[in-house]
Amino acid sequence: MGGDGRTTMRTLRIAVMGMVFVAACPVGVSDGQMFPPIGKPGQQPTQPQQIPGMPPKPGTGMPDDPMGPLDANRAERQAKLQNDDRQKRLVADTEKLLVLATDLKAQVDKSTKDTLSVDVIKKADEIEKLARSVKERMKG
Repeated sequence: MGGDGRTTMRTLRIAVMGMVFVAACPVGVSDGQMFPPIGKPGQQPTQPQQIPGMPPKPGTGMPDDPMGPLDANRAERQAKLQNDDRQKRLVADTEKLLVLATDLKAQVDKSTKDTLSVDVIKKADEIEKLARSVKERMKG
């Protein structure tokens, strides 16, 4: 295979690795934390403490909180909805990646060592773009 064949195989390898990574790493984020608060086992997490002289953190429900408890609940619900939507898009995109990578492999298997169609190269580029967007979405 020439340079195009190596690029196609590299892109295919990246796409498959991306799909494996997405499938192996379920994302479960709550309030921006991936781990529970540190404390003694069985002990309820403590409420946030107000630091004297510092403005309260919005959404904490502390006195003088500019958001207040109702706004904090609304922000929490909105963040949860955004995370749920993000997760649904990740699942849909990884399913699309799987279909594209499977199609690309079938097309590469049909080609000879001297021929590589433009469609195969376009499909490899599409897989690469989608894999990168999934990776970026997973970061944040």
